[in-house]
Amino acid sequence: MLDAALSEGVACSVDDRGVAYVTFAHPRSNSLPGAVLAELAQTILELGKREEVRVLVLGSAGDRAFCAGASFDELVAISTPDEGLAFFMGFANVINAMRSIPQFIIGRVQGKTVGGGVGLAAATDYCLATRYSSVKLSELAIGIGPFVVGPAVERKLGVAGMSELAIDATSWRTAEWAANRGLFAGVYEDISSWMKVWKPWLESWPDPTPKP
Repeated sequence: MLDAALSEGVACSVDDRGVAYVTFAHPRSNSLPGAVLAELAQTILELGKREEVRVLVLGSAGDRAFCAGASFDELVAISTPDEGLAFFMGFANVINAMRSIPQFIIGRVQGKTVGGGVGLAAATDYCLATRYSSVKLSELAIGIGPFVVGPAVERKLGVAGMSELAIDATSWRTAEWAANRGLFAGVYEDISSWMKVWKPWLESWPDPTPKP
């Protein structure tokens, strides 16, 4: 199961049916500083090497915030090109890790998600959410573009959906909006409703097959 009580970092567990649960957390609405992003990317890559792992479920701790994006403190502290490159590669490395492993990845989004968090949701193979899961790409509001997560988001939402999110960088879009445009495959009342539907399905998941 996902670790709802995790306060910071990354937790991973694999049940006896080969379902891997990866949880990330941070006290600031599950924002992701560089160290946590690096740990998350490495955890995903290591799970990809394990033959007994059949499917991966990616989620975050807490109940109303999936991910607040990258660490703003780290962003404003950038003073050199090398520091900037390292900062922006954080989410890129996680998304690349997700795309490289053979296992199917299910995203579980339980609450609001911003910026890089939208990219994580888009990089999953199949993403499920609760009705509290509003989304926003806020990068342009602070003077940068959503270039790192943009390709993953555009693959799911299309050019029109991606443009709407990126250009109107201060407005939240509802979970239903995101589902209608392909980011979420389903929207549930809450986490318990999600588990009632998907726990039996996960337990019968087939062996992993290579992604195209």
